[in-house]
Formats: sequence, C-alpha cells, structure tokens
Amino acid sequence: MRKIAIYGKGGIGKSTTTQNTVAGLAEMGRKVMVVGCDPKADSTRLLLGGLAQRTVLDTLREEGEDVELGDVRKTGFSGVLCTESGGPEPGVGCAGRGIITSINLLEQLGAYAESEKLDYAFYDVLGDVVCGGFAMPIREGKAKEIYIVVSGEMMAMYAANNISKGIVKFAEAGGVRLGGLICNSRNVDFEKDMIEAFAEKLGTQMIHFVPRDNIVQRAEINRKTVIEYDSGHSQADEYRTLAKKIENNQMFIVPKPLEIDELEKMLIEHGLAT
Repeated sequence: MRKIAIYGKGGIGKSTTTQNTVAGLAEMGRKVMVVGCDPKADSTRLLLGGLAQRTVLDTLREEGEDVELGDVRKTGFSGVLCTESGGPEPGVGCAGRGIITSINLLEQLGAYAESEKLDYAFYDVLGDVVCGGFAMPIREGKAKEIYIVVSGEMMAMYAANNISKGIVKFAEAGGVRLGGLICNSRNVDFEKDMIEAFAEKLGTQMIHFVPRDNIVQRAEINRKTVIEYDSGHSQADEYRTLAKKIENNQMFIVPKPLEIDELEKMLIEHGLAT
C-alpha cells in the first residue's frame, strides 16, 4: 500500500485535486482510502455525493470509545473509502490533535490492515505545515510520498517552499519523500514555466499541470468529481493523466528549499514581478 499526503496553501485546491485524482485511480481499479485532515471535513464530499460524513472526532464525542470502523468510514464513488478527521468545537482545542487522534483510531480499528487490500491511502492535509498535528502524516511516517499542490501565485509557492522545509526536517527519521509539484492553474502569466523552474530548484518535478476549467466548479456544485459528472470531458482526462503519473512515479527526493530572496528573484526573472 502506498501512503500519500497532499499538502499546499489553504484554498489552493488540495481537496478538489485529491478527490478528482483518487477518482481516476479508482476508475483504474485501484482500492483507495481518503483520510480528510481538515476541520472543515470537506475532503470526501465529492466522492460521497455531498453526504455529510460524520467525523471521527464527532463520533468519539457522541459515542465515547466504543466506535467501529463502519461508524467513521463510508464508501463513495467507485468503492473509494472515505474518512474525515474533523476538528474540535469552534474555539476549543487543537485541530492538529484531531488528526493525530483520527489516524491512531483508524490504525486501531484495522483500516490499514492487509485484509483491507488497499492500494493507496491518501491524506488531504490542511494548509501549510504550521504545527505538529498537521505535520503528523509526515512526522510519524504515516505517509511516505508527498505531493504539493501549487500555482504560479507568490503565496502558493511560498507555502510550498515552507512545506518542503517540513519534509526535509522529517525525511531522515520517517523516510518521507517529495514526489512532485501539482500545478493547479490559476491562469497566472508564464505559470507553467514558473512552476517547472521552481520544481527544478527544489530538485523535484512538476508531475502535472492541471489547466483551469469551469467544469470543475460545475461538478462541485453537483457534488461530484469531474470524472463522475462528465467522464468524457477533457478535464476528466487531465485528472486521469495525473492519477497515472502518480501511479508510475519513480522520482522521490528530499527537496532543497529556497531562501525567500531566491524565491522572489525567480519571480522577477520570469517576468511576474516588476
């Protein structure tokens, strides 16, 4: 089983990218589990047709320790298994702690057991690596492969660079490696060239450039992935291609994060700043 974590700046499209990519893998016949690591609990919405998934933390609060796997995991599009960690009550507690609690519970309940015959476990992780809880999938070796969703916007690349620093920190102890950057296009000028240059400086690859298309928003409104909503659309093929590239990826590295002035210089060199 391959354990993959998807990171990136808040609002960059991690959950959308993850769910659409997972749909591509499921369509290929792979058995996949998605673990949402965001208090908003929206990491599996498109796979579950909008079903309000009861989170692990909500279930523990309501039922105590007597929880079964079926209470916190639902089956979605093409057999994808879906779990949401959830978060604390607003204004109380630490959301990062919820991720730790959830993953530990899933392990105790046998979600990763060989009998489950999983090909992939995906972790969709909130925003930047800002605290130990959100770094848990890489800190404790729960995920071995990291993909960072990025765009040609400065703050998206800044966050990706910060995440790369987190990977470096935990690479030796946990064996985690960066598999590449996924560009979720925002139609920024020279965006593809920018992300390819950024990836080269980090020592990695831009594994795929996902073009911007409003079909993604239309599918989301209908609570579906693009592959389910309009399987013949060219954007569905983009996610299928990304799924295949992840499936066949052999490039896993410890990144070389940039200094902030080097990152800004790269923006200027590519004509995105004046």
